[in-house]
Order: sequence, then C-alpha cells, then structure tokens
Amino acid sequence: MGTGKELQTSERFRVGALLAVTGGLLDSYTYLLRGGVFANAQTGNIVLLGVRAIEGDWRSVLHYLLPILAFAAGVLAAECIKAWLKEARMVHWRQVTVGVELVLLLLVALIPHTLDALANILVSFVCAVQVESFRKVHGNPFATTMCTGNLRSGTERLYHFFRTGQREYLGQAARYGGVILFFIVGAGAGAWCSSMLGVYTVAVACIPLITVLLLMRR
Repeated sequence: MGTGKELQTSERFRVGALLAVTGGLLDSYTYLLRGGVFANAQTGNIVLLGVRAIEGDWRSVLHYLLPILAFAAGVLAAECIKAWLKEARMVHWRQVTVGVELVLLLLVALIPHTLDALANILVSFVCAVQVESFRKVHGNPFATTMCTGNLRSGTERLYHFFRTGQREYLGQAARYGGVILFFIVGAGAGAWCSSMLGVYTVAVACIPLITVLLLMRR
C-alpha cells in the first residue's frame, strides 16, 4: 500500500502514460513496417522463433533471434548506465537512458527497408532500455512496453478492491488500466502514422520521450 513518501518523477502516472504511448507505437511500427517483428513483446518473437525452427526456416529463426538478443543487450546497457551514473549530481541516469532512446530512434528513422533487421535490433534495444529504466508507477511494478503483466496486476488489484473495499486497490487498478489504454493509443497512433509517414513514423515516438525528459528536468 502507500508508503507516504514523495514520488519520484519517474514513478508518476503521467510519465508512465507517455512511455506507454511510445511502447505501443514502437510495437505497431516494427510489426507493420519492419517485417512483422514485435519490438517489445519478446514472447511473441520467441514463439515465432520456435515455429520457424520446427519448419526448418533458419533464415527466419535469425530474423526473430536478433531482436531477442538486442532486448537482452538493452537490459544490460540500462543497468550499466545506472551503475555508472547513480551517484551523478548533474544528470539523473534515467535522463541519460531516455536520451539514448531518442538518438537511436532518430537513427532508425533513417534506416531503409533493405535494413529492416537492423531497425528491429535497435528498436528492441530501445524498448529494453526503457522497460528496465522505468519499472514502477506510484510504487507499483509496471511495464511501459508490454501489457500482459499490467493486465494481470490490474485485475488482481480489482479483485482485492471487491474483496476488501479498500479504495487504494481501486486506484491501483485504474492506473494499470490507464497505462494499458495509453499503450493502445500509441499502437493506434503508430498504425495511423505508418500509412502516411512510412519508416519515418518511428520519429513520432520521440515526442512523448522529449516530454518525459522535460518533466524529469523540472
């Protein structure tokens, strides 16, 4: 339940919502425009990898394996940045990870379809950096680049609300539902922009990230 402590900016709902928009947009972007790969949902990539392996389609196995490895590398990179800058006074380590996301996503916007595999690797790396850097909203564990865990946790909180009548559980369930809703908004925005902007759609994901940087700086 509540701790009574002042929330860090990184744990505020507005930050989680903005990051969820980015997560949804990136997932729809790579799926629709970069060869049917999930940038965030590595479970989907792992399932497809297994299916292609059984079929003996080893080229497709590599197509799904590279984003999985890139995601793991992104988690390691976020932890390294945290370790290097945790005691820094001039900049917060999460600001650096968001800055890394921005640079890489702008780079992805310049990558042509002939290098879709590279684009998927970079986007998966970015998503891992984000999900590892921002792990809580209002003190509760959240994911801003995937929804399964949020759906489970939100439903669990809703059950506890009906069982105990404690309104704090209802607030927690609403926040989980809100993050899922913003993820859907991001996915829809990604699909809508894809028809007009093509591979440049990924640059739209930079807008909520820049907003997050401004909120953290304030």
